[in-house]
Amino acid sequence: MRKRAEIKEDNIVTIIPEYGRQKLLGYAASFQELAELFEEDKPEGTPEEKDRQEYLWQKKLFESRGLLADHLKEMAHIMADVAKEAYQYRPVGERKYRQAAHYLKEAGILLKNMMILENDDGHLTLSLMLKPQTQENITVQDVADLVSVAMNVRLRASGQAPLFLAGEWSVYYFQEEPSFHILTGFAKATKETEKISGDNYTFCETEQGRMAAILSDGMGSGERASEESGKVIEMMERLMEAGFRKEAAVQIINGALAAGEQEQNMSTLDICDLNLYTGACEFIKIGAACTFIKRDHLVDRLSARNLPLGVFQQIEPETIHRQLQDGDYIIMLSDGVLDALEQGIGEEILPELIGKISHTNPGEIARQILNYCLHQSKGKIRDDMTVLVIGIWQHTTKCDII
Repeated sequence: MRKRAEIKEDNIVTIIPEYGRQKLLGYAASFQELAELFEEDKPEGTPEEKDRQEYLWQKKLFESRGLLADHLKEMAHIMADVAKEAYQYRPVGERKYRQAAHYLKEAGILLKNMMILENDDGHLTLSLMLKPQTQENITVQDVADLVSVAMNVRLRASGQAPLFLAGEWSVYYFQEEPSFHILTGFAKATKETEKISGDNYTFCETEQGRMAAILSDGMGSGERASEESGKVIEMMERLMEAGFRKEAAVQIINGALAAGEQEQNMSTLDICDLNLYTGACEFIKIGAACTFIKRDHLVDRLSARNLPLGVFQQIEPETIHRQLQDGDYIIMLSDGVLDALEQGIGEEILPELIGKISHTNPGEIARQILNYCLHQSKGKIRDDMTVLVIGIWQHTTKCDII
């Protein structure tokens, strides 16, 4: 693993050296200035004052330039955030340090230095300088397990860590396991006249300690709808993993769909972004069906009234915030699930049903909801149906790292 320089000032540790920070901030400023250049020129006149075809061409060009400007601004934002990333430094107690060194030495690993870094949201990262005493392959995750026992805190190797320890002194990073863990489940039914569902979804870890569930329903049904929703899911996942803010990623995808030259591409987008360290959850819904949060027998319904992606060049994503607790369940649906219920009252029936469910396994909950809807529609599957369920539980053990 490549060593990253660390600078300690007043108990604050910056992960990137000052020269690198200034360079990143300079790049960010350049991207911002470039974005402003693309925003300067607006089409002048009206369709009555000039050739309509030329006006429409200029208008489309301006919209494309505006979309590119938004992309450049987001790149500037990501670079600036990385450049400013800093952690609070926390000293390791002498007893804990000796204990960790003892556990590692027994496993044939020497410990030279240990530092605790605390992120803005309070979760911890341990920086350890290590060297194996033997030529045997020792995995970095084995080290994480040993240090977890010594420090009484659940740790896992950083996502950028190598599989095995190197032969020389090297710095490795280990991150605190999130306070919450999840189980997911799903149930699906394909429209009876089609062989493939137009709904697509994914559960993914977008960054350390953050899990996202993304559901998209393509316009219509069948293979074409599946391709459209699949592309939306893939783009959203990749943009979030690259560090784009969710709202900016939604705008990028919407612009790509709206700019299509052929038949209009429209897909819904339903995002659940969960912070597993804090339990804070953000929902973004673009033309999507309602989402439910089940807490024991109480059910909270979340909905937003807006149009799918690809209808307009610019959209206003609505973000809904909720704080989740141990034992909560998140239920996400595609439109076909509600459409299978009695016309006009689907959203009114489901909360009562969900509140009565006694199953604790997310997959069983998803299947029970889907089976109920199929029963209500007398087995007729008029549209693709997808139910996603996320169960969240909190660990009871506490950290004792100092």
